Amino acid sequence: MIYLLIPTLIWAFSFGLIGNILKGIDPLQVADIRLLFAAIVFLPFIKLANTNGKERWQLILLGAVQFGIMYTCYLSAFNFLPSHLVALFSVLTPLYIVIINDLRQRCFTPWYLLATVFSVCGAAIIKMGKIDSNEIWLGFALMQIANVAFAFGQVYYRDWKLARPHISDSSVFGFLYLGALIFTTLATLFITNEPPMVINATVTQWLVLIYMGVIASGVSFFLWNKGGTQTSVGVLATFNNAVVPLGMFTSLFIFSEAKGGTAEELSRLAIGSLLIVIALLIAKRK
Repeated sequence: MIYLLIPTLIWAFSFGLIGNILKGIDPLQVADIRLLFAAIVFLPFIKLANTNGKERWQLILLGAVQFGIMYTCYLSAFNFLPSHLVALFSVLTPLYIVIINDLRQRCFTPWYLLATVFSVCGAAIIKMGKIDSNEIWLGFALMQIANVAFAFGQVYYRDWKLARPHISDSSVFGFLYLGALIFTTLATLFITNEPPMVINATVTQWLVLIYMGVIASGVSFFLWNKGGTQTSVGVLATFNNAVVPLGMFTSLFIFSEAKGGTAEELSRLAIGSLLIVIALLIAKRK
């Protein structure tokens, strides 16, 4: 599970960095730049001899879905939601993972579903109460598209890699970033009306983008998908919500979106985190 734990800790700070440091920058350009840096890191590791033409296209299309569509919708949601709500609205990803996996395997896994329910409830408890945003439903819809795309990518890559144990993850992962980069580049060219980011971004924002592209995107997604092939679907699904309490904690208290942490907020954070830990134990045991 170490491959899933490391990205979880890294991603905990991503919500606050995007919602605060990168606030005001066109989200499509942010997605494109992040995936550009990720592709630059992993393209040199590609070994063409390990795959045939069909497999390469499968991975390129998979990357366009798991990272391209996900990032386009996920980062666009920051235009309508504060970063801690973006973290909250990712809670349904585990449910989508279990459903997609069951549909692909033509089976039903009640223990994994139970673990997912605990995980979703725990994440929802962490941030309850009134949400004062007129555009909340648009942000919520964007997040659900992102969640489904990310969930599908995790399940599909897991199945693809398990069917080809002789292929190393590092020798093919560049194809995923290539597909994602193609998608976000086309989306940026045809959708955004903002001036090129290089004109407006500060030095601090560029440093954050480099970090997000190389570490939070490039290395972390590689470790995450690799970890998904070495554990059960239930553990993979539950770990998708492990980042929620950490992400909301950093956004609320480190990036000061909480206006002071009240006893009620801390209690919800503790209870919700406990439910997510219980979900992880159920999934791990089964």
